[in-house]
Amino acid sequence: MVVANWNNVVSDSRNDIVFDGRNQEYGAFVIRRRYNWTMTFIIAGVIAAIALTIGIKAILSMQGEEIEAPPVLDMTQIDLTPPPADKNEPPPPPPPPPPPVMETVKFVPPVIKDDAVETDPPPPQEKIADTQVSTVTQEGDGDAVVVPTEGNGNGVVEEKAPEIFTVVEEMPEFPGGTMEMMKYIQKNVQYPQMAREAGLTGKCFLKFVVDGNGKIGDVQVLKGVPGCGECDREAIRVVKSMPAWKPGKQNGRAVSVFFNLPVNFMLK
Repeated sequence: MVVANWNNVVSDSRNDIVFDGRNQEYGAFVIRRRYNWTMTFIIAGVIAAIALTIGIKAILSMQGEEIEAPPVLDMTQIDLTPPPADKNEPPPPPPPPPPPVMETVKFVPPVIKDDAVETDPPPPQEKIADTQVSTVTQEGDGDAVVVPTEGNGNGVVEEKAPEIFTVVEEMPEFPGGTMEMMKYIQKNVQYPQMAREAGLTGKCFLKFVVDGNGKIGDVQVLKGVPGCGECDREAIRVVKSMPAWKPGKQNGRAVSVFFNLPVNFMLK
């Protein structure tokens, strides 16, 4: 007898031949006989577990969502009626009087016309010398004062201080360039004896102004050498002793410019 499904280990025909005359109540025969049913039960259980997990997750997510209540409009009416005036409160002060009127004489540029008729002759020179010129003629009350538009009231206009720039088109430069400036500083700086004995080193950062003539002024210490005030004073002395610089220029004009410079104090 030929078995069609001999390669299938769970085939009933094959198992009948293999276990013919053997104990078929337990052991491998029972396992093979129940194999298909067992696999079906396992797959069904896995599918049921997945479906249960998805369902529980969906229920929990729906319960976690909070339903936002619609906003409630406040329909309370507000009384905008001003409160009654307090009878004990003093009345407001009267408005200030109008400013005094200055006496002026009408004087406008003449217009030349062929058929002109002189209806408003120009005022005499004596009247113009003692009265302010305007486009109308009016009498003053004697209290008006002419307010100067420029100057300090005595006809002298104060000269404004020149503007000091931070960055310009052409920055100021030491004669010969940066390398010459460093050589000048190294040659002229005198290391303070106290700082040399104490082993103090560091950089002194200076800020100064190079004016339109190339002169140095307003030398300030931005950050000094820690614990060495003499080093800072020596750096200021050397910078002030520098020759005139090439001034900075803005729009082709020499201007005053701020300049920052570090002076290094280092023991060899």
